[in-house]
Amino acid sequence: MIFEAYTHRRQDEQGREIVLHGRSVGPVAGHPIVMLASLGRPGSDFDEVALHLAEAGYRVTLPEPRGLGGSTGPMEGLTLHDLAADVATIIETQSRAPVTLLGHAFGNRLTRMTAKDHPSLVSRIILLACGGRIEMPEEARNALVNCFNKTLAPDEHLENVRYAFFAEGNDPAVWREGWYPDVMLMQSSAVRRTPVEDWWEAGGQPMLVVQATEDAIALPANAHDLKARLGERVTLIELSHAGHAMLPEQPVAIVSAIRNYLGQ
Repeated sequence: MIFEAYTHRRQDEQGREIVLHGRSVGPVAGHPIVMLASLGRPGSDFDEVALHLAEAGYRVTLPEPRGLGGSTGPMEGLTLHDLAADVATIIETQSRAPVTLLGHAFGNRLTRMTAKDHPSLVSRIILLACGGRIEMPEEARNALVNCFNKTLAPDEHLENVRYAFFAEGNDPAVWREGWYPDVMLMQSSAVRRTPVEDWWEAGGQPMLVVQATEDAIALPANAHDLKARLGERVTLIELSHAGHAMLPEQPVAIVSAIRNYLGQ
């Protein structure tokens, strides 16, 4: 399977140009899945999962956020509504609506915002590492911030990646790279500028939540809270031996969960 690159240009409400870049893989006629990456991270985090799904007949699209991988546009004063408009454009121009929209970590917020603002474009939602209302411990927050600190010594940086993102015994070296501070600041600001109530319940679509049991950032209590509040709309699967990174830790289990859910 070969990833196919795309580039699309649009203008925002102020007439400013936004360039949206990304890649797709899998048969064009396959069930469409669009995947949104974690805070300050690239779409390539999904590559292994995307390739497995493409081989199973799905069409997977991996957008890059503004400021990363050829995607550009205004980076200040944004809300999740603005970033959801980018995702909606990708669905309309590079995929086939309605799509299954999948978000990892920060991407789970953007997934829910897109589904709320553009419900006709999204048929189902899949959330990996879904944080939201229940805050992470201070130690985990500090480690998360330090993952984007380029002044740290390599060993110190990797220890912060391990603490924040990986379960005990899993190798954090696979995520030694791929940290984009400017993108992280833009996305974090957009979250702060958007009330939780705007995106939390998404657009009414059914959703699969895959929750790592050793996640130090998106605590498992968030997934259980979401299930308790939304009831039968939510299918909850807990994933052992995985932390917040999840994708490089348990790719086969994640693919299995996605395929089982979409096959129902």
